[in-house]
Amino acid sequence: MRKILKIAQREYIETVRTKTFLISLLFAPVITVGIIFFTSIISKSESGPRPPVKVTVTDLSGRLAGEIEEALDKHNESKPQRKILLNTLEVGSDASSTQEQGKAELRSGSIDAYVVIDPDIVEGAGNVYLYTYKAKPANLDAQWAVQRIIDKAVVEQRCRARNISPELLNEIRNVPVERVELGPGANEQRRQSEAQTVMRMMVPFFFMFLMYMGIVGISQQMLSSVIEEKNSRIIEVLLSAASPFELMAGKIFGLGAIGLTVVGLWTAAGYGTAVWRGLDIEITGALLFYFLVFYVLGFLLFSSMLAAIGSVCNTLKETQGLMMPIVLIFVLPLISWYKLVQSPDGVFAKVLSLVPPVSPLVMVLRISASSNVPAFEIIASIALLAIALFLSMWLAGRIFRTGILMYGKRPSLREIFRWLGAA
Repeated sequence: MRKILKIAQREYIETVRTKTFLISLLFAPVITVGIIFFTSIISKSESGPRPPVKVTVTDLSGRLAGEIEEALDKHNESKPQRKILLNTLEVGSDASSTQEQGKAELRSGSIDAYVVIDPDIVEGAGNVYLYTYKAKPANLDAQWAVQRIIDKAVVEQRCRARNISPELLNEIRNVPVERVELGPGANEQRRQSEAQTVMRMMVPFFFMFLMYMGIVGISQQMLSSVIEEKNSRIIEVLLSAASPFELMAGKIFGLGAIGLTVVGLWTAAGYGTAVWRGLDIEITGALLFYFLVFYVLGFLLFSSMLAAIGSVCNTLKETQGLMMPIVLIFVLPLISWYKLVQSPDGVFAKVLSLVPPVSPLVMVLRISASSNVPAFEIIASIALLAIALFLSMWLAGRIFRTGILMYGKRPSLREIFRWLGAA
């Protein structure tokens, strides 16, 4: 055990003393604060003048053109940087030919959108058709604005046709909602802003992503460390003082300590930034404890896999093909995070939280998203992860002890299986 700790200490010190590590470590909180500060400035600032959006409207009902023009004038006054220019295409003797003319103008590029309003739209039986041709993403906001304006004009006309006051309808629709979070005491309560509500939903994803970056991101240093020492023949000197398993275990524990250092700083930076922005985020001691447990087990599991891969490869390029399937498995919880947050106690979440190696990511998300995760599920997840870690370390140790001293051609799968069966 003493040799393992010595190797872990060497791996930790050699890594943290590099300039790139220190720069990445110190700049993590700076970059986090900078991103949030830059985002807030961008969201508040107004963009410069943009080309106007040309919209042609054919009102087959003959009852909405005036209101649409008035609403667009108000829109252009409130947003002079992004005007919407309206052109009315009057209906001729044939409505179909009029619409074909509007569509032809749209295809020629002289207008950006063409709107056709059915004659019985006010009665509730017709539709509004918004035609576009090779729509530009930069014009989507203007198209949504046109849609909202037409919707409002139709609703007001329907109200008048039924002797309903539009003002009264707006008053009925306007239901102010105030989010209030109760505290443990009888008189303890606080208002919850919309940003606070969104942040609460993002906290589980933050912990999952932090777990992913800590396990997958930091563990990849195992590959570069093993291959570098293997090619420079330093590995032979190290093996003269320690067994292959002790060397592999020492490297894994050393990188694990580096991962805890980085993850701890990222967590502190994220929490400090949230407090600086006035966001109240509740992080319990139990959540941090389980995060630590699952991070350590997940890191050891993934690092042992990478140690085995690095021992049978001679260059980083060779490792990509072997490493890609494992990384893709870790991506599965990330692309499913929204569904997992919505149903942290669902069948899908429960199954993934029991399947190594993705169980650390999913279980931490479940614990941070729900306070009702049964204790036996957490214990079962830890137990299965520990069993998978034991098997992975055993298999990786057998591959590592033979592959670490092999140079030249990468061994085949048959040779690797023969190493596993060797005594």
